[in-house]
Amino acid sequence: MKFGMNSLAWSSPFTEPKKWFGLAKGFGCDTFEIALEDFSVLDPDEINAAMDATGIEVHTVCGAHGDTRDVSSDDPAIRESGIQYMKDMVDFCNKIGADVIAGPAYSAVGKARQQTPEEVAKKWDIGAENLKICADYAGERGVKLALEPLNRFETDFINTVAQGVELIERIGEGNVGFLLDSFHMNIEENDIPAAIRLAGSKAKIYDFHSCANDRGTPGKDNFDWPSIVAALNDVGYDDYMHIESFTPDCVEIAKAASVWRPFSESPEAIARDGIPFLKSLFS
Repeated sequence: MKFGMNSLAWSSPFTEPKKWFGLAKGFGCDTFEIALEDFSVLDPDEINAAMDATGIEVHTVCGAHGDTRDVSSDDPAIRESGIQYMKDMVDFCNKIGADVIAGPAYSAVGKARQQTPEEVAKKWDIGAENLKICADYAGERGVKLALEPLNRFETDFINTVAQGVELIERIGEGNVGFLLDSFHMNIEENDIPAAIRLAGSKAKIYDFHSCANDRGTPGKDNFDWPSIVAALNDVGYDDYMHIESFTPDCVEIAKAASVWRPFSESPEAIARDGIPFLKSLFS
């Protein structure tokens, strides 16, 4: 298992890769996950140089799926914008050597509504159809898509692993799997280890987000981490575990994710305390 930070804990939008990669390396990180919020401030050459300088690896990026990046929207123009955003992320991955795009790519974060059965069916059909387009584009370029179930307050679409399995099966592409998140599973799953085993038995797990039940530091929480680790071991997952917390300065999704306050004494403390804790679980 390789351990790292998600950029949303420290910087939004992400800039100064050498600064943040160096900080992450100092706290024992192996990897760093970049949130691709704003391409205009992201320089692939600068990121590649920072990786070379610090030894930090970037295998995964995550999407910031705001209102204009919604592949299951009722508005065709917004759907096209969402598809193009996914394609732009794939192209960016190729420039920096990343091979996983993670996040709730099926909808805009914060879109939660009451819907008729007909509206729900339409959402599923449109979402699966457009994600297949994205998956085909990604697969041709060696990139995998890791879909993340979110809690009910952040999406009305995919809340549970079981729903995620159904969506992945509808998409029907071999490069589509899961990003599992301890925070969201804590709200939506009756049994987190069972959900992990379901994800690993029915699909592929490409990424794992770890944080406390309040979105703070792993280990300062109410989770049964040994059982979570046992489930990950049972399904043979040993790729990436990123701490995903949030700075209140998040530009794209702060309101949608209800980020109203800091989740630790300092952004650095999340890595200082969380990375050694996670490593100790797998030692």
